[in-house]
Order: sequence, then structure tokens, then C-alpha cells
Amino acid sequence: MTLDVRRSLAFSEVPVIDISSAVAGDTDPTIIESMRDACIDVGFFYVSNHGVPSDVVEQLHSEAARYFARPMYEKERCVVNDQMRGYLPLFFRSFEGEVDAGTSHQEGFWIGYEHPPSSARPLDGPNQWPENAESLRHAMDDYLAATKALALGLIGAFEQALNVASGSLGELFDRPTTRLKLNHYPPQENPTSEDDIGVIPHTDAGAFTILWQDDSGGLEIQNKDGAWVGAPPIENSFVVNLGNLMPTWTNGLFASTPHRVINRGGDRYSIPLFVNPNQDAHICCLTEKSSSDPGFLYGEYQRNHWRRAFPIANIP
Repeated sequence: MTLDVRRSLAFSEVPVIDISSAVAGDTDPTIIESMRDACIDVGFFYVSNHGVPSDVVEQLHSEAARYFARPMYEKERCVVNDQMRGYLPLFFRSFEGEVDAGTSHQEGFWIGYEHPPSSARPLDGPNQWPENAESLRHAMDDYLAATKALALGLIGAFEQALNVASGSLGELFDRPTTRLKLNHYPPQENPTSEDDIGVIPHTDAGAFTILWQDDSGGLEIQNKDGAWVGAPPIENSFVVNLGNLMPTWTNGLFASTPHRVINRGGDRYSIPLFVNPNQDAHICCLTEKSSSDPGFLYGEYQRNHWRRAFPIANIP
């Protein structure tokens, strides 16, 4: 597939929402309406006034750059394991069943919340860390703590946008399988094919993602007409995009939108927080209950996705 890399892509379709009231737990109805419209029409929106200190973000950005600058042999000592934690090597291949879905021109590093290990919850942890990585560990732990109120505020706002009972979503996230990931995209000069871009078109499998991106740009989302629309970084804002659970919870009302990354310059860094529910969360439509829809358990769904998307991890 030939890729048009010359377009100057508009991004007016991606709204910016002041999320401060949601983080404070006292959401303005106009904010809820804006979020609802964005979730239906776009599946993406920016959040400003989110309460995450800029120094926490910048510290993790700096630590990510230092980590990815390590020699490859050091990083590969901590390759992603069957807990879906650790280093994801550059140019990993992703599969859907037996069909090769392509190569991503990025490397990553994953951690998650650490829960007491349990045979009934095989992905609970612990995290694994490279040697001499105390500052990286502190920066990632600080980022997880700093974004917790934002994630919870968004969950509460989604409940209001759907007009469902308070706690309908929140109770599914009291032991979340959320993952924090560092991404590094090595320099590329104007890729000409989707086989060569940073991340091939995809949707996220979980509930929603909170993304910080550096000033390189490159994130693009696919609108309902099939056109690719730029979502460049906005200072002191995060990008929020809905994952594949949202259409299930909303009977298809909220959109999980395909997106991709094209790195057209030097090193690019991003930090996605994949907000995912508990392993034992029962996933079904929240807005229209039906006896014909048995739903599914999130843990098995998540493991099946990770087995296909990241075969290197050998998920049990």
C-alpha cells in the first residue's frame, strides 16, 4: 500500500476538553456533553487541566530517553515476559491468528500495577526492571501515581456520559490490569509504505488510553470517511482514545477508532497508559441489558489479545 506522506493533515475534528472538574469529582454537565459527543463522533479527544504535574511527565520522558539509549544487549536481558512486563524489542512482529499483521518500527518498555501474585490471576506481576534502573523505576511509579486521579475521573465522567448508575464502570477497575508503556521510535525519513511506519493501523483492546507524546507529532486517526487526520501534540495536554471495550459497553454508540503512528523525523517518544479493568470484570452492554448477550470475562479476552499481538511474551 502506497502511503501519502506529503499531506498537511487537519485536526480540528479532535476536540480539547478541560477535564479539571472530572478530576475533582464535580463534573460540569457541559463537559460531559462534550465528552459524549467526542466519544460518539471521534473516539479521541485531548484533555487539558488534567492535574498531572508537568515535572512528573518530563522526568519520565528524560528517563525513557536514557533507557532506550542503552545498548541492545542490556535491554534484551529484560525482554517482555509472560506477565506482559519488560522490554519489547525493536521491529517486533504482531499477529492476528495465523495472519501476520505487520512490523512496528518502535521499541517499548511495559510495567503495570503490582498485585500479590495469584495462580488465578496470572498477569498480576511482578514488574521486571533492568539493572541500575532505580531512577527509571521511581519515574514510572511516580507517573502511575500521578495519573491515577485522571483515570478515575475519566471513568466517572464516562458513567455520566452514558447515564448509567454511579459505580457501574468504577467497580470494574478496583484491581485494574492497567499497563504503562514507554515508546521509542527511531529516526525515519519519510516512510513510503504502511509496512515501514512506526505503528501500523490498529485499535486498542482495552477500555481507554491516556497518551502523552513529545513534540515530534506523527499520531494519526482514521475518520469515518476513511481519511487520516493528524492529532499533533498540544502543550500540557494528553490524548485520550477509546478502546474496544467501549463499543461493547455502549452497544456500539462510542467509537474505538483506528489509529497509526508515522515518524517523519528524529527520535520520537510517547507514553501511553492503557487503562484496563479487572481480570474478573464481566464485560457486557451497560446501556441496554439483554439476556441474549452473555458477555465475557475481561481477563481471558485480554490474554487472547496479548497472545496474538505480542507472541514474544509467551502469554500462558
